[in-house]
Amino acid sequence: MIALVCLVFVTIVVLGITYKVNISPMDKDDKTPIEVVIPEKTSVKEIGKILEEKKLIRSSTFFNIYVKLFGVGSMKATTYYLSRDMDLKEIIKTLEKGNSYNPNEISITFKEGINMREVALVIEKSTNNSYDSVIEKANDTEYIDSLIEKYWFITDDIKNENIYYKLEGYLFPDTYNFKSKDVTVEEIFNKMLDEMGKKLEPYKEQIEESNMSVHEIITLASMIQEETINAKDYPKNAASVFVNRINRGMSLGSDVTTRYALKIDDPTIPLNDEQFNTKNPYNTRLTDGSMNGKLPVGPICTISTYSLEAAINPAKTDYIYFISNIKTKEMFFYNNSRDFEKKKAELNSVNNGL
Repeated sequence: MIALVCLVFVTIVVLGITYKVNISPMDKDDKTPIEVVIPEKTSVKEIGKILEEKKLIRSSTFFNIYVKLFGVGSMKATTYYLSRDMDLKEIIKTLEKGNSYNPNEISITFKEGINMREVALVIEKSTNNSYDSVIEKANDTEYIDSLIEKYWFITDDIKNENIYYKLEGYLFPDTYNFKSKDVTVEEIFNKMLDEMGKKLEPYKEQIEESNMSVHEIITLASMIQEETINAKDYPKNAASVFVNRINRGMSLGSDVTTRYALKIDDPTIPLNDEQFNTKNPYNTRLTDGSMNGKLPVGPICTISTYSLEAAINPAKTDYIYFISNIKTKEMFFYNNSRDFEKKKAELNSVNNGL
């Protein structure tokens, strides 16, 4: 009798452990989406095998027993994206519910630091919209006016006639999903602007109390984005250089603004003195004094959160110069021209004169 009780007890313990192990996630830290296709008329046994092969469950046999034991309803035939951090109950619940999988859905990635021309190329490549239609929408007067009414951070500043593309810098770079390639440019822009709104919202009060407009902050952030080559260490110091120069009434002297003014997107193409002195409200390299203490007329590229943070909260330094080592991705900051020129000469061959 005692032996029978012990056997029953051991059996219950073993079954309990087996149950607990088999319903637990395969890897609670692995959230990687795994595509699982369940064809029409797939049996429970076949679904179990598919899940086991994908390493989403430990045992197809246990899966079958669980489904029968707990009276699981029909599981929908479609395509799922499951992950190994899901336990068996979550997986079965998902399969019962089905999903809204759309085989025509597209994903578009916009990188940080690309300008509107590059944004237009990405959209043209990924959707049924043309390059020209993107540029046209970015400057559509009626559309721009509607955005000024809708978003607190978009103001009449972007309507300046000297700005190449009115929405330059305002479209937040990220990866976005859309229903199909038939998505409109306006739908894409609106989603990117919504995201920019989310990024700016935490700083709204600080921006409103700043001595810079939101347009100027985004413009400064875009320069920081283009000038800094290491997102972790340098943006706030670079921001301080620009702010210090503005406060001293100096030229900002930023090469990237000259390139944008001239629409030269290849950063490896060297510029000459004549180009640096091209009269243009984007060009902060002018030596005639007309751009002293001034930002470009508008942003020059998409901005990241670290560039935005740097523009809003620059480091407090006395730096007025910086230079980069293109190969090592280091930046050097100086408060005097002597040390700056010395480092510039030292890096001349490394940076190929850029």
